Amino acid sequence: MNKLTSYEGQHCANCGAAMHGEFCHECGQSIHSVLKPIHGMLEDTMDIVFHVDGRAVHTIPPLLLKPGFLTLEYFSGRRVRYIAPFRLMFVLSLLAFFMIHLQLDSLSKKMIRGNLPVVTNGNAFEDAHTQAEVRDQLKQQLAELDRARASLPNVAKPDMDMAAQKMRDAANQRLLALGAAPAPAASQASPPTSTSSTASDTDTTVGKRAHGRGKDDDEGMTRMATMHIDWLPDAANARLNLLGQHMQANLHNFRHGDAAAREESVQRMITGFFGVLPPTMFVLMPVFALLLKLVYLFKRRLYIEHLIVALHSHAFLFLSLMLGALVGMLAAWVKPAAPWLATPLGWINLALWIWAPIYLLIMQKRVYRQGWPMTILKYLFIGWCYCVLLTFALAIAGVLSVAY
Repeated sequence: MNKLTSYEGQHCANCGAAMHGEFCHECGQSIHSVLKPIHGMLEDTMDIVFHVDGRAVHTIPPLLLKPGFLTLEYFSGRRVRYIAPFRLMFVLSLLAFFMIHLQLDSLSKKMIRGNLPVVTNGNAFEDAHTQAEVRDQLKQQLAELDRARASLPNVAKPDMDMAAQKMRDAANQRLLALGAAPAPAASQASPPTSTSSTASDTDTTVGKRAHGRGKDDDEGMTRMATMHIDWLPDAANARLNLLGQHMQANLHNFRHGDAAAREESVQRMITGFFGVLPPTMFVLMPVFALLLKLVYLFKRRLYIEHLIVALHSHAFLFLSLMLGALVGMLAAWVKPAAPWLATPLGWINLALWIWAPIYLLIMQKRVYRQGWPMTILKYLFIGWCYCVLLTFALAIAGVLSVAY
């Protein structure tokens, strides 16, 4: 049996009203003191920021599996046991962006490095005792590079050219040690290595182009640094000049830099994209609620009701994105050790993608209580408008990420 606590004779320290419970009925202040051990403060902080308590258990499963349930509960006044809509959306958005950032970071490194074959060093041809063996080994290794080149992205192909040149240099060192003539240049190589020859020539051309454009790039950056728009304040002009310089530097490193420079520029752009994306999504939230308000104008609902629908909808989408990123990373992690798990994990990811539009349609039907024909028509119209706005917002975020 729970022990009853009496508050007779106790008064609120803030307004002096008589206390009838843990919270003052006049000003709402708690009777409990904020002077507590440090672990208590940490618990309060975690509760305020993440709401790590029983409310998460009551909130996350229905958010994922019961379309419109949380929204209808909120409208009915049953709110205490669930995480508040804005806090729920905010926390899930941070977690989703973090997980997607990790996944894209891993994918970008794989694309840039291109899973390059191991480059031979000077000792790789030491086992060859004749010039014919050296030339045969060189031909085989260049042929392997040519086969790998076809499956790699364009940004990784300059690395393949550098690898091919290192192979030729190593072979020539061994040929000189054997007293033989060096291997023919890339342009004179045999047909199996013609692709490497072309790539080497391209690498030389790119190097000349980069050298010839160095002065133009400097002048362009100077022009951008001195750009001034009269009707903008000096701080805005300075910010635009800085963004322009960053954009030019990132693009130059991505196109003409080595692997390390390209990887650094890609990492900066990804970081910049995810730095711009959260505020962009927060701007779209009230716009989406406004679309709902316009489409359901004759329902005579308050704008705040549509905003709660938007918050719960986006919270579900962020939860789905987070789970999809987790499943994708888990599949990549277990694939070398247990490749049989890749197929069921892929089906789970596909199910999340299929469930998302179905969930939103059912949620819209349950919340606004219209017939299926009108609900589907309005759902398609809202979805089309929102996709256009989202594409435009993502394009702006992409441009700003290049200038990060």
